Amino acid sequence: RGVVPLPDPRDVSVYKLLFKIVAALVDRPEFVVIKTQVTEDGATFTIHAHPDDTGKLIGKQGRNVQSLRIITSGAGKKLRRRYAIAIQNEIVETGR
Repeated sequence: RGVVPLPDPRDVSVYKLLFKIVAALVDRPEFVVIKTQVTEDGATFTIHAHPDDTGKLIGKQGRNVQSLRIITSGAGKKLRRRYAIAIQNEIVETGR
């Protein structure tokens, strides 16, 4: 009937933690949007950021995003939930 299930409070706490860390990593935190897709045993967080900040999120050799995955995985183990992180690459074409 279009009833939206209430978000799991465990997912909300991980979302808030992730949002604070991502906002601290980027130069333009006002553009950060994290979309949550709930799965059977956890959630997938898709991070949308300003195109100039995507590189900062990923980090050299993917170290920053790997660290985010480790942190959410550790929180997930404690909460008995599985979390995945994806970074949305929005390609902005510029006219030349």
